[in-house]
Amino acid sequence: MLDLLAGFVTELRNAGLPVSLTENLDAMQAVQHIPIEDREAFKYALGATMVKNNAHWRAFETVFEVYFSLRGPEYSLVEGQDEFDDMWREMQEQMRDGEGKGAAGGSMDSLTPEEMAHLLMQALMNGDQALMRALARQAVQRFAGMEPGRPVGGTYYLYRTLRNLDLDAMLEKLMEASREQVGGELTPLEERLEHDEYNERIEQFKKEIEAEIRRRLVADRGAEAMAKTLRKPLPEDVEFMHASRDEMQSLKKALFPLTRKLAARLARKRRHGRKGPLDFRSTVRHSLSYGGVPAEPKFKYPRPAKAELMVVADISGSVAAFARFTLMLVYAIQGQFSKVRSFVFIDGVDEVTDYFRGVEDIQEAIHRVNTEADVVWVDGHSDYGHAFEVFWERYGKDVGPKTTVLLLGDARNNYHASQAWVVKEMRQKARHVYWLNPEPRSYWNTGDSIVGDYGTHTDGVYECRNLRQLEAFVEKLA
Repeated sequence: MLDLLAGFVTELRNAGLPVSLTENLDAMQAVQHIPIEDREAFKYALGATMVKNNAHWRAFETVFEVYFSLRGPEYSLVEGQDEFDDMWREMQEQMRDGEGKGAAGGSMDSLTPEEMAHLLMQALMNGDQALMRALARQAVQRFAGMEPGRPVGGTYYLYRTLRNLDLDAMLEKLMEASREQVGGELTPLEERLEHDEYNERIEQFKKEIEAEIRRRLVADRGAEAMAKTLRKPLPEDVEFMHASRDEMQSLKKALFPLTRKLAARLARKRRHGRKGPLDFRSTVRHSLSYGGVPAEPKFKYPRPAKAELMVVADISGSVAAFARFTLMLVYAIQGQFSKVRSFVFIDGVDEVTDYFRGVEDIQEAIHRVNTEADVVWVDGHSDYGHAFEVFWERYGKDVGPKTTVLLLGDARNNYHASQAWVVKEMRQKARHVYWLNPEPRSYWNTGDSIVGDYGTHTDGVYECRNLRQLEAFVEKLA
């Protein structure tokens, strides 16, 4: 068990969860006070000691299901099959005594497809978890076509199993059975409630099938190999430019707690700034309590003024997602700046500050940016040089010694002139100029990327491909 827990913790760390040695020891202490055979209690005891962020729970659960998929008698491939066969014999006895059908003995392997479909419908109507688990085992055994050593992912086996079960038609049959039970049509509310309840049970049955496939794969390939194939990045490590639709939803959910944490941290940082120069008068005054000996030096605490922020973001093509999340984050913590102005560009540039004023749902503002901003000058392909020139002509006079300019983009300029002198002028007038690039550093200055031409005139160019890197930069910015 200790080796299993050690492998489990190692995989959690490989998946990105920050599990410290102290938390590992806490987990070891926690599991001493719960019955090991109680799988749910065991799972939540480990989760309570190792998971510090709700966004990490899904990754923890995936690793747990892999490493402990064969733990407990109901999850054992052999003992579990015997249990389900006993349950099937008991059901046959009940069917024979109650309806005069069926024959005692045999196993669930002898079920015909029609009998299996009938049992599944009964299990879903009654919410019978044990029977659903038994039928999931049978469905995988019959339809998945799993072969030991075959290098096929679990998704393929899941597709083959669900295709043979036809659960979409099952939902209609369940609704029809509900109508027959009440002897007529259901009210709209009853229809909706029944539909949602049956749909939830079908989803639960699908999860049982996934769990059964995962157990068989773990038994064949080992927990470590399976965990590696199922490993996915945490929401804060998902790259903006390559995120799937589901990952984008996870990013949006992770963004809001991140903004609250950053705002609180930046406010605390501003309140408790570094010590300033020695306050001679205060030191002398306090030295009176020590007989005139200045034993306790006093310092002046700086009162830093909040910076003005100008965000200039490329919203073309693949970098649009990066610009969207950066704008959302900046506006969520705009209380840390005296003024925030936003500009977006492709080959033309437009100010979009007003889109964010008085808007409760920032998604609405982002939608307006993408649909209403006048950012196309000629052909709608990135032209940083022209966009920067227009920005400087229109808004350069507003850049001052309190202004921090934040440039967002991959600097892929389609081989147009860079006009890097604009960034140089910005740096001479502004407090700071930073560039955030969503591409990996190894891609910089390759092909039509000219980030080096601009970077020499900034206070720094930062790789910013995910929320973790964006959070680290914003802390530096404020």
